[in-house]
Amino acid sequence: MRYTFGPIRSRRFGLSLGIDLSPERKSCTFDCLYCELGGAKPTRSIENPPPVEAIVSQVEGELARFPQLDTLTITANGEPTLYPHLDTLITELRTLQGLPQLLILSNSSTITDPSIRESLARLDMVKLSLDCATQRCFKRLDRPLKGMEIGKIIDGIAAFRELFKGLLFVEILVVQGINDREEEFRALREALERIGADRIDLGTIDRPPAYRVHPVTPQRLFQLSNLLEGLPVSIVTRSKGEGEYRIHLNREELLHLLDRRPLSQWDIETLFTSETAQEISRLLEEGEIGERRVGTTLFFERVSKS
Repeated sequence: MRYTFGPIRSRRFGLSLGIDLSPERKSCTFDCLYCELGGAKPTRSIENPPPVEAIVSQVEGELARFPQLDTLTITANGEPTLYPHLDTLITELRTLQGLPQLLILSNSSTITDPSIRESLARLDMVKLSLDCATQRCFKRLDRPLKGMEIGKIIDGIAAFRELFKGLLFVEILVVQGINDREEEFRALREALERIGADRIDLGTIDRPPAYRVHPVTPQRLFQLSNLLEGLPVSIVTRSKGEGEYRIHLNREELLHLLDRRPLSQWDIETLFTSETAQEISRLLEEGEIGERRVGTTLFFERVSKS
């Protein structure tokens, strides 16, 4: 049984080797409408969890083969924090020579558990999903196990942020007609201001979903991102707009936007016209804006004149 996969080139996390903690079948606390793994009844456990020793042995061999890795990503065919030996696995991985940055991709459902927060705090990077901030949206889109409450999950993420010294990323996946409403994003903004993530990745469906749901356009993602004023939002899209679908902003409009939130390099490459990108370059040369890197994402932000 293979417990590792890749490496793959991730725009957000560099050259990444993955670890699958649920290789036999999907094991997840959610049954998200957009899931690329297909539909499955939510569960609280992983069937036949792989032994720590076998995982670590495979990872050790792959680190020798790929010394240039940027990230070792703990994930699963479902939710990796359901793995019962997660803390032991992290301890053993930390002993390996040439270990790159350790990252986990979680749906946030177990972050309400203090022991999970303690385990994840030992990693270098943590990415948590937060598609909704209202219970109605949460139940409709993420379809969690009975009894799970989004308010308690948000409380858990905020508590984790206080504990965690590494890089915290929050991912929002937008689905047309469900969580693309302004009132939902106002609730998300309130939650995200409490959390204080280092970066917020805002994306939409780009792989075949489990159920009949649809993505929003890159332009809609841009509109929604403006509702997250003052937060470090990076728009995640595989498509690059063409012609009339590209957004053009003049200098005044750009500065107004940058006063509200930073722009990522990917925003500039995928959403804006070449003239807008050139204006951003001029603002950088003039010292009106500066650069800041969060993980592998480069942000451009307004420079304080105080």
